[in-house]
Amino acid sequence: MNRFLVTALMALSFSLPAKAGIAVQAWGGLKNDKEDRGQGVDLYILTNARGMEARIANYGGIITAIKAPGRDGKMADVVQGFDSLADYTSTDYKGRYGATIGRFANRIKDNSFRLNNVSYHIARDAYTLKESQNKPYDERVWSASAKDGDEPQLTLSLIDRNGTMGFPGTVRVQVTYTLTRNNVLRMDYRARSDKDTVISLTNHAYFNLAGDASGPVLDHLLTVNADAITAGDASNTPTGEMRPVAGTAFDFRTPTPIGRNINAPDPAIQKARGFDQNYAINGTRGTLRLAARLEDPKSGRVMEEWTTQDGVQVYSANYSPPSVGIAKGYAIHSAVALEAQAFPNAPNIPSFPSAVLPADTIYNQTTEYRFSVAP
Repeated sequence: MNRFLVTALMALSFSLPAKAGIAVQAWGGLKNDKEDRGQGVDLYILTNARGMEARIANYGGIITAIKAPGRDGKMADVVQGFDSLADYTSTDYKGRYGATIGRFANRIKDNSFRLNNVSYHIARDAYTLKESQNKPYDERVWSASAKDGDEPQLTLSLIDRNGTMGFPGTVRVQVTYTLTRNNVLRMDYRARSDKDTVISLTNHAYFNLAGDASGPVLDHLLTVNADAITAGDASNTPTGEMRPVAGTAFDFRTPTPIGRNINAPDPAIQKARGFDQNYAINGTRGTLRLAARLEDPKSGRVMEEWTTQDGVQVYSANYSPPSVGIAKGYAIHSAVALEAQAFPNAPNIPSFPSAVLPADTIYNQTTEYRFSVAP
């Protein structure tokens, strides 16, 4: 065949749109769990016509991969994740990479709170729990429903029984993931409880816009739409104090390299070995607004996080990853998590935006990851 014809055909193939839709592949099962034994785990692949792809497991609601284009048009996986269910269920696994976190994301002081004059103590450490019903959301098999089309959707649901991990109320939870035509991965969180309870749902994706195993993200430019953080105590649990970021190492109101102040002498940074703070998002509460913007100057990839949530936890991957992560080339500071959520410790701080879900009302939160390319 004429080499010019071959070149033309190759160029045409690269310009053709991808086939949008959702596919599913079997991903294994859980063998040693009384509650989930016999339930198959599936991996769902959402693709849009531009070729962007999101891979989500119904185990833990885990986003295992997001493939997005760079300035050169090439796709790269921009979230850290693993290749098999066994990696996520190994005894060495930690970090909750890409998982849905619930019933309450982040810290609650002394794992205790009072609601309606009743004290509750919650078991936060999933690795010491003996009863399968006490598992957090990232260790459960969710029911799944897929919707094909130009903007494919995956809806995951579970029933979180009264008393699970010590929380009051039986809560019916849904998370719907939609991959839009415009390279947006949207997560719509819905929940309803039969008793007053507290709730804060988030996703714990670790982003590296250069590619999931491309080394440190210290040169990534981070912008956070927040004038203050919730200051923490010695355990990094918010005390109720709102600390302005102006003039501090926590100021990301304009695009700033993550590494610029990652070793600053501030005690909170030194103790956490980097950034691990909750930012109070500016704007009208409950409206979809910009929380953070992340840019990799080299590839040109940009991710904007928009949310209806009150806060966003910025965590710069300050500790060594599990062995499965090290095997993939992950390391300290090789990603950043931007977790849109309620303020940590909100159940114990009356001045914080409330995280209480009254009985028979709807918890309704949305977070979007909007991908684009900088000029």
